[in-house]
Amino acid sequence: MTETRILTLVGSLRAGSINRRLAETAAQTAPAGVDIALYEGLAEIPFYNEDLDVPGSVPAQAEALRAAVAAADAVLLVTPEYNGTLPAVLKNAIDWASRPYGAGAVKGKPVAVVSASISPRAAEWAHGDAVKAVGVAGGVVVESAHARFGTIGERFGEIHPAQDAEALTQLGATVHELVAAANGTLVTA
Repeated sequence: MTETRILTLVGSLRAGSINRRLAETAAQTAPAGVDIALYEGLAEIPFYNEDLDVPGSVPAQAEALRAAVAAADAVLLVTPEYNGTLPAVLKNAIDWASRPYGAGAVKGKPVAVVSASISPRAAEWAHGDAVKAVGVAGGVVVESAHARFGTIGERFGEIHPAQDAEALTQLGATVHELVAAANGTLVTA
């Protein structure tokens, strides 16, 4: 059996962010035969600019992201909410992965969104914006795989999400649904 590869893009650049810890926890829930990799280097990718997106001169950091997305069977986005929307670094990653138009690395890839914030609304605006952006970019949004976490400062301030049984269950379900979508076995109603 071929290994299923899920690439995770985390919208918070802070090393100790709760969003990063949620991504790490999702990776821990991966069953045998599933590899979940957290992409490193989103901060080094220049903002998308068509003047830079020219064959033969695309920045190496953007090419690396495109190659990682292309090599993945599915993509997991983990986003905080900054000023009512998703972080620029995550939107920038979606923009680079969406090009060239109609044939970007994310086109046709199953994508799930995990959102988390300190508010009880669980980053609903960032979540919605991430879903919209990746859908417009050509990703296949797997709504049944989404997860949202609110009041994360209180909930995960003292413990890692991996120590929270409910978070483990939710993230495990996210991974399960994303894997099923990647393998073409997702059952929809």
